[in-house]
Amino acid sequence: MTDFFASNLTLIQATFVGFALALSIQVPLRLGVFSLAGAGAFGLSAYATALLVLKADMPALPALAVSVVGSTLVVLLLGLVVYRLSGIYLAMATVAFDLIVGVVALNGDPLTGGSTGLYGVLTDFDVVQMIVLLVVVVVVLAATERGRTGRRVDAVREDPELAASLGVNVRRYRLSGFAAGGALGALAGGMAVLTRSAISPPDVGFSLIVLALTMIVVGGTRSWAGALIGAVLFTWLPTLLTAIGEWQDLVYGVIVTLAAIFLPRGIHGVVLDAVRRSRRRPPDADGASAADGGPDVPATEATEADRAAEAFR
Repeated sequence: MTDFFASNLTLIQATFVGFALALSIQVPLRLGVFSLAGAGAFGLSAYATALLVLKADMPALPALAVSVVGSTLVVLLLGLVVYRLSGIYLAMATVAFDLIVGVVALNGDPLTGGSTGLYGVLTDFDVVQMIVLLVVVVVVLAATERGRTGRRVDAVREDPELAASLGVNVRRYRLSGFAAGGALGALAGGMAVLTRSAISPPDVGFSLIVLALTMIVVGGTRSWAGALIGAVLFTWLPTLLTAIGEWQDLVYGVIVTLAAIFLPRGIHGVVLDAVRRSRRRPPDADGASAADGGPDVPATEATEADRAAEAFR
């Protein structure tokens, strides 16, 4: 196990970075916000962390913290500006933000190093610290997927008008999602530069958006677990596909296309559906299950009704 960990350390670190990057898009989507600003926050935080370490001799964790906070504030300001946009228009606005970050990185010499980038970002930041940070993130996100908060998040995504009529501050929830996406993207960018010790314009390009979207489309968009599945799959898959060389892009395209058609909720959604089906009790002789209380009221409908009644208490 130790030998496997040591020989695959780079891939393990890349998996954690990809996980945080995927979450930067998945979390806003859970609130109905199609924001891709997490990729821009990735670039902002990566360069900011590198500069703080190289120019200010700041330790890794303080530099990461400052970069995440600063990048999150920038994304939050962007969210306030584009708040009235939705759907594809919001996505395009955030893509423009990501492209601006890339242009600044490329033409910001000597601050950003221009096309060469910044190198030699050597610190004591390691995979254990990455795991601790991501465990905290997962605990927080898991709490938002359950209970009253989870039901309100679902209501804001599915029917914001109804949620607002029931007293939910939709604007606050959506801006929080926008900011959370920026924070997670910034965390991914900071961890990336601290583990790779370098950052350059190709590392903050449009490919980040494609990678993050691919991860959550295949893994699942409704839970942090889906982002983790996608991150593991698309970080390790290139290594497994090295034998096919230039055909890798074709395989990626086929996987994503098949997932979009046959797995609209991703791998995580399929697993959840299978678990729920396995837990259902078979109907008794009268055609009613023990859980639903009668043949005219299916258990799933009763459960949904109960959830709706409890959602805003």
